[in-house]
Amino acid sequence: MNIYRAARLVCLTLVCWAAASAQAQSAGEYSLEIVGRSTNSVVEGSYDKRSGVFTNGVIVKFNHPQYGAGVLEADQARVDYNTGEIIASGRVRIQRDELVWAGENINYNFITRKMAAVQFRAGGTGARYPAAFVGGESVGGDRSNDVYTAQNAFLTTDDVADPAIRLRAGTIRIVPRKYFVARNAVLFVGDVPMFYFPYYTQRLDGKGNHFDFVPGYRSRYGGYLLSSYNWIWSDELDGVLHADYREKRGGAGGVDANLHLGRWGEAKLKYYHLHDMDPDIDNAGFNIPPDRKRFAFSYDAAPFTNLTVKSQVRYQSDERVLHNFIESEYRANPQPSTFVEINQHSDNFALDVLTQPRINEFFANVERLPEARLTGFRQQVLGGPVYYESESSAGYYRRRFAITNDIVTGADYAAARADTFHQLTLPQTFFGWLNFTPRAGGRFTYYGRATGPGATTDEIDRTVFNTGAEITFKASQTWADKTNRWLALDGLRHIIEPSVNYVYVPKPSHLPGELPQFDTELPSLRLLPITYPDYNAIDSVDSQNVMRFGLRNRLQTKRDGQIVDFLYWDVYTDWRLRPETAQSTFADVYSDAVLRPRTWLTLESLTRYNITDGGLRLAFHNLTLQPFESWSWGVGHLYVRDDLNPTPTALQTGNSFLTSTFYLKLNENWGFRAQHQYEVREQWMQQQTYSIYRDLRNWTAALTFRILDPHTSAGKDYSVAFTFSLKAQPKVNVGEDAVRPARLLGY
Repeated sequence: MNIYRAARLVCLTLVCWAAASAQAQSAGEYSLEIVGRSTNSVVEGSYDKRSGVFTNGVIVKFNHPQYGAGVLEADQARVDYNTGEIIASGRVRIQRDELVWAGENINYNFITRKMAAVQFRAGGTGARYPAAFVGGESVGGDRSNDVYTAQNAFLTTDDVADPAIRLRAGTIRIVPRKYFVARNAVLFVGDVPMFYFPYYTQRLDGKGNHFDFVPGYRSRYGGYLLSSYNWIWSDELDGVLHADYREKRGGAGGVDANLHLGRWGEAKLKYYHLHDMDPDIDNAGFNIPPDRKRFAFSYDAAPFTNLTVKSQVRYQSDERVLHNFIESEYRANPQPSTFVEINQHSDNFALDVLTQPRINEFFANVERLPEARLTGFRQQVLGGPVYYESESSAGYYRRRFAITNDIVTGADYAAARADTFHQLTLPQTFFGWLNFTPRAGGRFTYYGRATGPGATTDEIDRTVFNTGAEITFKASQTWADKTNRWLALDGLRHIIEPSVNYVYVPKPSHLPGELPQFDTELPSLRLLPITYPDYNAIDSVDSQNVMRFGLRNRLQTKRDGQIVDFLYWDVYTDWRLRPETAQSTFADVYSDAVLRPRTWLTLESLTRYNITDGGLRLAFHNLTLQPFESWSWGVGHLYVRDDLNPTPTALQTGNSFLTSTFYLKLNENWGFRAQHQYEVREQWMQQQTYSIYRDLRNWTAALTFRILDPHTSAGKDYSVAFTFSLKAQPKVNVGEDAVRPARLLGY
């Protein structure tokens, strides 16, 4: 970033404000309310006609049905309801569209939004406006040609009375939603003029060409510099050019391109390439080529009503390229897929066509070439008490196993499949409170003859019948006078919701072991659905005779005029009346709870308890503290017990680690964040991240230090980086630095 860039951003801020605040309106039905600022206010006019002269403090509240509401405050004002004209003087303050204008004398029309002021200052009050301010000797608007002008104005992103960096312009001409032109503009740093713009124009969409740099050091890279140039070709095309250098790994580069097509959607392309000078670093056990690249393309559109198109292509030269160089994407999705999906839906049905090929051989997946799915949402049958729902699909599927270091981990197979499921339900309410919903359904599935080296099945038809019923009710008790200052209770209401869901599925005509497996049960920390069509592992459907018991509790109270859950607690488990092989009579007992004893204190708990052997299989607990704006602390613990059973749904090796995130705002200019992750069982600190933040008025900067310890022969990984950006265009969004700390390191 440079001073020239700062000047452009400062200019852009005034334009956005002026366009939003001074844009003309058409006359229409509107409301006007005038009240005194205090008991000493004097009226010299008619409140009924809402016109006249008002002194000793007045507040004018106006509301237009099309253009919204606003408030004007002044020591005195002359108001004309018929024309919309307000002539105000003495500590005038106008708030409208999350923007505040202030001055000693301002003429304002709340119908046309025309404004005239001899001297003024303005600033944003909400998230829609950047952290920037404007002031000057005069501002005016001309509704006839939708052009606005400001004279002898200054602009700044410094949020202090005496800004360090500001732009002074003789005149600024603003065309809302299009562009602005500044003449005779000078950029000042302190009292020193730094650059003169005789004529300068800027787009109004908040974008602009600029450079970004992230210098740093990492054990795996050596010293590095990540640089990018953000460019805009037109309203339809923009992107980023990347040019990076890592001391140990060499140079790298790429391009991002974004295509904005209006109703025809958004297309994004990303390409990144490097010739890795040392691909063995941090890649023990992998055969990584030196020529490494990543290509990604996505398209998302809703061109017509109820029609959506989504697609993405994710190609990688090797399975570690994201892990090594684009960590933020890797943590979000370590195995990205490639697909094209078209969905058309109506009130009762949805048609979805999905094509999902595999283009990265080192990732296992199921190819759908293609799959068409028709979903019938639950709907009344001929206006009667019976409801119908369905789900049908057909496609050609290929199970592909990963190929790692030229070693095939399984034998591929493929087959065609057509599946259709239909179900009827009869929801009933008894005694005005007991809900009873019986159901009955059936499924028919056709499998073509499987092909490929792993094929073991011939052409097969499978039929499945299912039935069951769900019983639920809700009861509540209110204690309106129950208060507790320490727990911030203002009244208390208890809501209890017991439920019993019974599912019976006789033995299918063919068991899962006799079928090709494409959509199967996967390992899960939570309890899988038991009812259809929520249970969507089509090829794993087996007999069931099970009851699911649930008990949901809510304790609610009032805080700041809103009803909130003081306590939420949900407990549920399955009673298997006829357990299958390797199943116990009772499933694990699951508990989900959230306790908010104060507005600044939240306790979360997720547990999974095995009642057969009396041990915890899962425990997650998290405590969040934020008693003041100046600091917050979140600490959590996750425990997953080892599950080495020889079944596809086994969780395998468990873990137990502590996490901590602490933030401290030292003062208005300095802040500090520390994050830790500690493995309890093996007693080692997996990750430490420390960031120091500095508010530089119109800039923000962060110095980040991280230590990763993967417990491998590669040893610890040390990183340090410096990032900075303008407040008006932050590089990292609010809170993103806590969720994805690698963004502050540039990767």
